[in-house]
Amino acid sequence: MSVLPADPHLPVAHLRPPRNWLNDPNGLAFHDGHYHVLFQYNPYGPEHAHVHWGHFRSPDLLTWEELPVALSPTPGGEDADGCYSGNAVSDGDRMVAFYSAFRADRWAQPVTTAASTDGGRTWTPRGSLLIPEPPPGVSMYRDPYVWHEGGRWRMLVGSALTDGRAAALLYESADLEQWHYRGPFLDHTPQPVAPGADTGLGWECPQYLHTPDGRGALILSAWDPELGPQRTVVYAGHEQDGRFVAGAPALFDHGPDLYAPALLPAPDGRWLLWGWSWEARDQQWAKEAGWAGLLSLPREVTLGEDGSVRQQPAAELLSLRDGRALTASGETSSTAVLGTVDASFDLTARLELHAVGGGLRLVTSADGSEFLDIRIDSATGELVVDRDRASLDPRAHGGTYRMPCPEAKTASGAAVELRLVVDRSVAELYLPSGRTLTLRFYPTGSGPWRIEAHAEGESRAMGESHAAGEDRLGYTVAAWNLRPYTMRREAEASARPALA
Repeated sequence: MSVLPADPHLPVAHLRPPRNWLNDPNGLAFHDGHYHVLFQYNPYGPEHAHVHWGHFRSPDLLTWEELPVALSPTPGGEDADGCYSGNAVSDGDRMVAFYSAFRADRWAQPVTTAASTDGGRTWTPRGSLLIPEPPPGVSMYRDPYVWHEGGRWRMLVGSALTDGRAAALLYESADLEQWHYRGPFLDHTPQPVAPGADTGLGWECPQYLHTPDGRGALILSAWDPELGPQRTVVYAGHEQDGRFVAGAPALFDHGPDLYAPALLPAPDGRWLLWGWSWEARDQQWAKEAGWAGLLSLPREVTLGEDGSVRQQPAAELLSLRDGRALTASGETSSTAVLGTVDASFDLTARLELHAVGGGLRLVTSADGSEFLDIRIDSATGELVVDRDRASLDPRAHGGTYRMPCPEAKTASGAAVELRLVVDRSVAELYLPSGRTLTLRFYPTGSGPWRIEAHAEGESRAMGESHAAGEDRLGYTVAAWNLRPYTMRREAEASARPALA
């Protein structure tokens, strides 16, 4: 069943239930011929509370089935106040979920498990803690990530240390039951990754991407004890004697609205990834809408020869392209209207810079007063996304965000290529370098929306004069409207579990 939602901001090509709260993707695994995507879920409302694990599965990343709620807190048990983040592995005929057992009367979130032998339809919790106590010198402890490598099982747990370092702690096991602590896999004091941003005092949701040639990348969600979740960072490097030897940290995503990404090793050798895109609007608005949070598009993640981590939408998503909405090429010294798109679309663009540069504008109101801007800053070599005027509703958050784009800083005539996927209230921007920028925005205008090309650079905006025709933007743009993915929901999947 594939149905367009009535809520104009509810996505059609991004996974989430039709209502209630969603946060971290969890339990990503390929098992029994299906991709399994589990996630933090509150079945009772759009607030972060009563944390369960919801569950989707798909044979092809295009047709999805919502299974019954996988994990539920056990009244009086080790996870009485929530089944928090973790992951899952396929082990023969069973799936095993590793997760953080949350109780409000305990500072740590120790590791426990649940298992399924029927393809994820039902789960049996172990009823006790797998790792009862954190090691000494730890002040934060949560979010196990388990994988199989070199004939043994390995686990990372996100942590903060009492001496001020953030850490990912390493455990190993021969049988998924008896685990031996090996020490910090990586630990660092906070380091800058962007102006005004650092790697955090603690690390949540560690994820480890590794290749057969020994290279790897450690993806970490930076956490602050006062401010909470902040941003996602990545360290590229290699393992040596049970430690990860890392280079300098980098932002994993350059937007404000992606956190807690999780990896899934696909059977064809790809690394797939989903992230949590939180709301960028006032909480009361989300409460009135009845839902909060969505999962990013599935992304393919690779390691470049230079050690950079590169992301692009999963190849399967090309099949969600419906009819082509627009094709336009030319050159403008002011503004060119390229055509219209629906509220969910997939766009590719090649922009050729002459003098000051320019960019694209997604206009979402008939009078042109509401728009999302994507422009090239040729002075700094960055791609800039400005959502300050992306919603006429004052409850939506604004802000301007920048992503390195070195090709934008070269001489006149240089070309910048990009891919932009917009799905109602979320935008994901991809560059050929593998850099990404994810943000939420909430247009008030009903479709169709208008795509424009602008040759207005920052220097002209400040009133500087230029010779006639000097400020020009060449463009080649194509856009496809997106059809909704197919979702099959069973009655028992959407029914709320009893609240103890």
